[in-house]
Amino acid sequence: MNKKSPLIGLPGTLYKPLSDSAVRAIEQNVFRILEESGVLVYSKTARDAFRTAGAAVDEETALVKLPKALVEDAIDSTPSSVTLYSRDDEYNCVLEDSKVHYGTGGTAIYVLDPDTGLRVPSTIKDVVLNARMVEELENIHLFTINVFPNEIKQKDSIDVNRFFHALDNTKKHVMGGIYSLVGCKKVVRLAEVIAGSMDALRAKPFISFITLIISPYKIDDIYGEMTCYLASNELPVVVPTEPVCGTTSPVTLAGNVLSHITETIAGIALVQCVKKGAPAICGSVGSITNLRTMDHVGGAVERGMINAAVSQMAQHFAVPFYGTGGTSDAQEVGIQSSFESAMSSLLVAMSGANYIHDIAGLMETDLTVSYEKLVIDNEILGMCQRVLKGIEVNEDTLGVEMLLEKGPGKDFLAEEHTIAYMRDEFFEPSIANRKLRDTSTPADKAETKVAEVVRNMREKPVESVLPAETRARALKMFPDIIGQGS
Repeated sequence: MNKKSPLIGLPGTLYKPLSDSAVRAIEQNVFRILEESGVLVYSKTARDAFRTAGAAVDEETALVKLPKALVEDAIDSTPSSVTLYSRDDEYNCVLEDSKVHYGTGGTAIYVLDPDTGLRVPSTIKDVVLNARMVEELENIHLFTINVFPNEIKQKDSIDVNRFFHALDNTKKHVMGGIYSLVGCKKVVRLAEVIAGSMDALRAKPFISFITLIISPYKIDDIYGEMTCYLASNELPVVVPTEPVCGTTSPVTLAGNVLSHITETIAGIALVQCVKKGAPAICGSVGSITNLRTMDHVGGAVERGMINAAVSQMAQHFAVPFYGTGGTSDAQEVGIQSSFESAMSSLLVAMSGANYIHDIAGLMETDLTVSYEKLVIDNEILGMCQRVLKGIEVNEDTLGVEMLLEKGPGKDFLAEEHTIAYMRDEFFEPSIANRKLRDTSTPADKAETKVAEVVRNMREKPVESVLPAETRARALKMFPDIIGQGS
């Protein structure tokens, strides 16, 4: 697969599931819920920060109620634009307005083995291969570390291993969930080593972090402490929430959207109470419940609708937004995984979500990553990009004078106008087969092309993208990093 120049940060304004009156109603109730009902906060550092900022804190119950003025001030002080830098500036992702970017995610605990097709526990080798593939796939703009290294049993070593092997294999921005405060601090120190200094890292952060607001309306001790630590260091942090219709939120989409935006705004408020002006990103992950089995549903079209609606609310509040799309409940790569992923990817992209994570490679209710699906989703995202690019209408693209000159019954194949536009007007697929049946061969099949991309990537020698001296220093500093050889 030939790597193309990135098309990045296109605006998405084509799908708005909420009316203006709905946006106003949700906004009003965000403030009401946070002030009257509040949030359970089990982190002492977080409670102290809220109290200092003027929140009502009950130490006995850990309930924190946020006055409207506090929340409004937090929203106003949150930077409306956050740049997630790549290390070579080619794939810098500017999260603002309705600019759209795509990435991986999910922290799946399994991968589909490309040789056998069987589901197997993910390892550090899968972190490496996923990072290397994201580096090559042009429509995936940043790498959210998407698999868990099951062989690492020491909790405080998980984070530094995941981030090191990601940073070692892609220059694109690396985002990740974190599992312990000790591990989080290790990752920040690792990034500081790579950047050269903490000031350099803050100026151009090439890593960012995901904590979590636990639905319904809870900030737990670990995530709360990590959020406060990252905010105090002015590093980008996503504070997503995952309410699920019918279990941890009202069953209605409207009630779920309200829970989504209210909970993540509480996270935004925490970041700003710790450090006014620190880069914080709203987050939406939730979906619906299969009420027949009580299982979480990953590929529901309503998941796309919910994330598009929360995207619309984030734009209303003028805060950067991290949403979810491209997921599937399919257990194998095929028809279901493709149509579920394509539908939600397009819906959320058309809403203008700033960063859509989980959008490539993830399946089986967010438990499994497929390398083949990673390649297929890259193609789907190329089509999404073409939709966001839109139809340019001007005197030249309309071709009115040419139409009048040629008149009825003439073709346009040999016209200079055709030659001028033919390469850029249409999305050119890398894996889809557009040949007619009588000219197609087995090598033209999409499945064959996908397998070839994965095979070539697996066979390609692994080469670090870190400077050798920096890499050696990092490995010496963190001896608990496993699989240290290139």
